[in-house]
Amino acid sequence: MFSINYRDARPIYEQVKDTLRVAILTGAMKTDDKVPSVRELAGELAINPNTIQKAYRELEAEGYIYSVPGKGSFVAECREAIALRKTELYAKLDGTVTELIHVGESSESICMHIKNSGKREVRA
Repeated sequence: MFSINYRDARPIYEQVKDTLRVAILTGAMKTDDKVPSVRELAGELAINPNTIQKAYRELEAEGYIYSVPGKGSFVAECREAIALRKTELYAKLDGTVTELIHVGESSESICMHIKNSGKREVRA
């Protein structure tokens, strides 16, 4: 499930964080599922455990996971986190749409691209 792309400009902890967030948002990981331990994931990815810990700390602050002392980290029921993420993504989309319009794309072309993008996602 986890992989690191060393050519990606994002820090490794963000790649780990994003991978786990996507797994939660897509339902690959369900509420109360156990998240791999810091040591386990650090060993699997051959990276420093502090990197994993930072990703987990941020995911917990955002409401995607929770930790139980002595037991590990688990997927939270993250309705608020999902709502916040949707708001963030729509803000990004608004900025992208505005920029596309400024470079000459029509609203219809943008809408068609979004509709086709949804179809590609369903097939994947």
